[in-house]
Amino acid sequence: MTDDDVLAEFRAAEALLEGHFILSSGLRSSRYLQCARVLMSPARAERLAQALAAKIPADVKARITAVIAPAMGGLICGYELARALGVDSMFVERPTGTFELRRGFRLEPGQQVLLMEDVVTTGLSSREAIAAITAAGGEVIHAASLVDRSNGKADLGVPFTPLIRLDVPSYQPDALPPELEAIPAIKPGSRAA
Repeated sequence: MTDDDVLAEFRAAEALLEGHFILSSGLRSSRYLQCARVLMSPARAERLAQALAAKIPADVKARITAVIAPAMGGLICGYELARALGVDSMFVERPTGTFELRRGFRLEPGQQVLLMEDVVTTGLSSREAIAAITAAGGEVIHAASLVDRSNGKADLGVPFTPLIRLDVPSYQPDALPPELEAIPAIKPGSRAA
């Protein structure tokens, strides 16, 4: 699947939005990828996950025993990637503001897993999820996402394979370009106010 094919999937799902958006990181952007919309079609989610699975190095795939994703955004894509890889799917969630492995999910000491995100912007959520997985006894040997908004600049602390890398500028709220200052900001993500 080429980058154009991936973007076509987002456009077909009306998941590539233009405007003034507040990202989960607090940064602002003129473009937003609403992965929940692109993943609402099981067939589309399966196609995207299979394309991503094909990009993950074979030696990594051979070692992965589970895919773990952060709730909410990573749930569906994490499940689909686990299915494509033929391994278990789990998730971490923030019941009190910090990621935890719950709901009876558990890891064997040193169990090798892949962290799956929907979108990576700064990598902060990924690093927090990796810390929770490590605290639960797992070893994150690789990370993946549908979209890398940082265009390769985010450091997750582990090797990282996105389905697509995009160079989508993001801005601090007090350093907006005039075209964003001129329109109201909305927070469309899972942590919307």
